[in-house]
Amino acid sequence: MNIKKINLHHIAIIMDGNGRWAQKRGKIRTLGHKEGFKTVKKIIKFSIEKKIKILTLYAFSTENWKRPRLEVIELMNLFLFALKKEIKNINKYNIQLKIIGNVDSFSKNLKNYIYQSEKITSNNTGLILNIAANYGGRWDILEGIKKIILAIEKGDLKVSQIKEKKFSQYLSTANLLPVDLVIRTGGEKRISNFLLWEIAYSELYFTDILWPDFSVLDFEEAINFFISRKRRFGKIR
Repeated sequence: MNIKKINLHHIAIIMDGNGRWAQKRGKIRTLGHKEGFKTVKKIIKFSIEKKIKILTLYAFSTENWKRPRLEVIELMNLFLFALKKEIKNINKYNIQLKIIGNVDSFSKNLKNYIYQSEKITSNNTGLILNIAANYGGRWDILEGIKKIILAIEKGDLKVSQIKEKKFSQYLSTANLLPVDLVIRTGGEKRISNFLLWEIAYSELYFTDILWPDFSVLDFEEAINFFISRKRRFGKIR
């Protein structure tokens, strides 16, 4: 499979089904999140092998704070654990790590590790790995609007300069290629406030497979679905 020939550069994944995976096995939901972390590592490795340029993973939405308090605490602990444990490997494999979302709501310790991890990998030239944490598409668009208003007030930007490309530069995904393929596991068929601006012309792939069970073969099937699509971007072939 030649990724360059099929113009697949940016894949975004809504990793859904961790909690249900655990509950189906009579386990607590947090164990599902830990199992899902193993899947994340496999998908990242496969993306590197296939020379995918950008992988964006939806880890924690702005709405996820509404979950039971203990589950949220465990998710934060898992995020911190993952950064501590994997940052050496991330750097070793030339991955550039970006955390997109409102990190101000995180603990001081977690924010420090996020900052350090991004700094350590900032000059890497391989896979760009975006982790969407405390992220919401509406939040991102509103933040972008606020930044534009400030730029206009300072005299750095004119209203006449605001085009789609210019607006994109004020989002968390600034300077990244548009999303080509969105994958959602877990059986739900909705976007859930994920990358609302960036996925305007993305292909959408939904599967009933719960995230911890999502394999490399399943990932390849999603890519084959993308290959089968005729992308017209509003034009007529």
